[in-house]
Amino acid sequence: MTDCLLVTANAEDFAAEIRRLADSPIRISVCASPDQALNEYRGQRVILGEPGMIAAVLNQMPEVEWVQSTWAGVTPLVSIARRDYVLTGVKGIFGPQMSEYVLGYLLAHELRVIERAHAQRRRDWASIPSGVLQGKSLGIMGTGSIGQHIARTAAAFGMRVTGLSRSGAAVPGFDAVRPVDQLHEFLQGINYLVSTLPQTGATDSLLDAAALAQLPRDAYFINVGRSNVVDDTALLESLRNGDIAGAALDVFDEEPLPHDSPLWDTPHLTITAHIAAISHPALIAPIFIENYRRYVQGQRLRYVVDFDAGY
Repeated sequence: MTDCLLVTANAEDFAAEIRRLADSPIRISVCASPDQALNEYRGQRVILGEPGMIAAVLNQMPEVEWVQSTWAGVTPLVSIARRDYVLTGVKGIFGPQMSEYVLGYLLAHELRVIERAHAQRRRDWASIPSGVLQGKSLGIMGTGSIGQHIARTAAAFGMRVTGLSRSGAAVPGFDAVRPVDQLHEFLQGINYLVSTLPQTGATDSLLDAAALAQLPRDAYFINVGRSNVVDDTALLESLRNGDIAGAALDVFDEEPLPHDSPLWDTPHLTITAHIAAISHPALIAPIFIENYRRYVQGQRLRYVVDFDAGY
């Protein structure tokens, strides 16, 4: 039996789900904080948990051979120097949640939900015309599993979907895909822009002032990827000046977002607390169980992260 260190805020829930699914007993040390993980560490070679918590203590756990992330993003772990272990991520489970979040805000924008709510508070029988998604264009930055799910969902609403990737290679579910060196051409004329990109050196400030200036004035931006992709100052100015219609952000450079951040008061900006996709134990546990079986049997693990690429 290979011992496992479980390091996540809802560790008890994960442990219960793993025990329910496991074919054979797995000895799990449950830790709800990095400090607790250090106290429980007894040379375990396997860790399951949140990248941020694990990164804080990993250098003090020399025996670790494999880390299974409970998050889609693994930036805290690929940002530290240690790389003498296998890091695996999660794929194929966040697409539905991300799609619901994205389409929710697309629909809210077209149906003018916020304006209608304000009118109701004023007891104003406002005949506010709604728009439609059918025939609108959606640009998705990132054509991986999450981007593909969003593309398929948007297509069901009759939207035209264009993707942006490093290579520009064709991907099922997209009407077209452009390479990243055609970013400005990609941005021109789209009604909605969604970023699902990971945090890497190549994605830093892709959406700077010059890029945002390519968007039409009626464009709406949604970020469910990583915050480094967009220059916050440039986005703030675009929104204040009415250069784009609005934005919804679920990711930020500093989380929780500081109370004095100018983003809170930016017009036409919706802020959510990194909730577009939640790492539910029932979704993550089967991935861990499958990889645990492979680890014990000496097989290649699924969803191995490339430390250099960052995903």
